[in-house]
Amino acid sequence: MSSTPHDPFYSSPFGPFYRRHSPYMVQPEYRIYEMNKRLQSRSEECDNLWWDAFSTEFFEDDATLTLSFCLEDGPKRYTIGRTLIPRYFSTVFEGGVTELYFVLKHSKESFHSSTITLDCDQCSMITQHGKPMFTKVCTEGRLILEFAFDDLMRIKTWHFTIRQYRELIPRSILAVHAQDPGVLEQLSKNITRVGLTNFTLNYLRLCVILEPMQELMSRHKTYNLSPRDCLKTCLFQKWQRMVAPPGHPPNFKTEIFPSNHKKAEPARQTTTKRRKRKNSASSASSSVGNSKKRSPASTFSLATQVPPKAAGGVTGGFSAARGGGWPEAEPGM
Repeated sequence: MSSTPHDPFYSSPFGPFYRRHSPYMVQPEYRIYEMNKRLQSRSEECDNLWWDAFSTEFFEDDATLTLSFCLEDGPKRYTIGRTLIPRYFSTVFEGGVTELYFVLKHSKESFHSSTITLDCDQCSMITQHGKPMFTKVCTEGRLILEFAFDDLMRIKTWHFTIRQYRELIPRSILAVHAQDPGVLEQLSKNITRVGLTNFTLNYLRLCVILEPMQELMSRHKTYNLSPRDCLKTCLFQKWQRMVAPPGHPPNFKTEIFPSNHKKAEPARQTTTKRRKRKNSASSASSSVGNSKKRSPASTFSLATQVPPKAAGGVTGGFSAARGGGWPEAEPGM
């Protein structure tokens, strides 16, 4: 009896899983399943390195995470970049959450040239809270994920729109404190807002300030520049992008070391000074010949343009005009 080589994708027609194999059809949803397993294997002593490794495994380097929900003061929308995603997941557990996982129902997938989009209109984010009391929070909404169509299958964009949430308390806790109205009043209060803890909401508000500063932080970390120099180089780089013609990238040396740009300023100042001296000499000579034909208004405007030394040496009385007085009229006018 000859033995045929074992095919890992072969399924017997008499078995319960007889279907044609589709290698990518269940892959996006399976990646969420792997993410749930990784979050469940998290230890209490996990540090920033663990969260960085978690984000690197499931998110692209240029990934973005967006949360949309409605609070008492109106709708909110927060978008954070790849560098802030690890801290976002860690704040969820810092707010008293002991377990976090996502449940997808009736999700739809669409394939593109380089990406795969997962659209789940019935997504639930389940969180177990250990403090201030044991509570299970079910946050329901729509989750739209965009995966990179490659071997790693990492997330490029994450958009979760929250519709409603529910906080569930075990009946055993209510039965124990049934005779204590103070505890029942405490149990009736919500511990989250739209299913998110105060730690997470405060971090999202802080990300509004931190997100635009990522370029300054990365430049400071890479080139060891002062905050003022980082801001100058970033602004100079943006200015070069605005004035540079299309097809000519900005010079890298002038972005990082803008010393050449500063050296050109004294030369332009000297040229302007020479022009002023020339104008002052010509104006002084013309003022001597036409002193009787000038009006007080023109005399005052000219005195503000001529340097004090030149004005005092040629027309004596004009130095007093800069102090606020009018020049004395010559006899015979």
